[in-house]
Amino acid sequence: MHPALAVWTPEDGLLGALAPLGLALSAGDAIVVDLDPLGPHYPGDRSLADLVRDDVRRDDLTPRRGVAVLRNGGIAPAEARTVVESLLAHHPRVVLRLPPRPAPAGLPMPVVPVRLHLPTGLFGAQEGPAVFQATPSFARLPGIGVRLPVPSPATVHALLGGRRPGGRDRWVRAWRSAWSLPWPR
Repeated sequence: MHPALAVWTPEDGLLGALAPLGLALSAGDAIVVDLDPLGPHYPGDRSLADLVRDDVRRDDLTPRRGVAVLRNGGIAPAEARTVVESLLAHHPRVVLRLPPRPAPAGLPMPVVPVRLHLPTGLFGAQEGPAVFQATPSFARLPGIGVRLPVPSPATVHALLGGRRPGGRDRWVRAWRSAWSLPWPR
């Protein structure tokens, strides 16, 4: 099981906000760190920009039960590098949310591409494994990867509200295998 995964969702803003949460929840205990300066305004008292500006506190480095989410706050990934490295060193499971553009390259951890599963190839072919968010189509997966079921409205509502979906949520459960697949770096 990977200790840290980066999530890249190039096609869909809503999926880009929800995917890192689903991946983190499937791990049980994890922290999500948003590296996108234009990312969602996840609930929480502090942001990554706050940690860079005010310095990291011992409390920020102490893992907790459940999932913690650290929104970006408008800071570029390069400016937050030292803080992110500290979080990676102290938390047993970390999910980094990447911006949709540019495509990630040269990261020290595996990158999980999350793509919309459309039968038309509208967004081009996916090279290598990926997580595919199912749509109402019944097309086969184009390659190796994880097929996520369509999330229920209750799942989407809970995640957008900063709450954990029901304990046996099938969308969150589908993310579990992503922690052990051989993702590219």
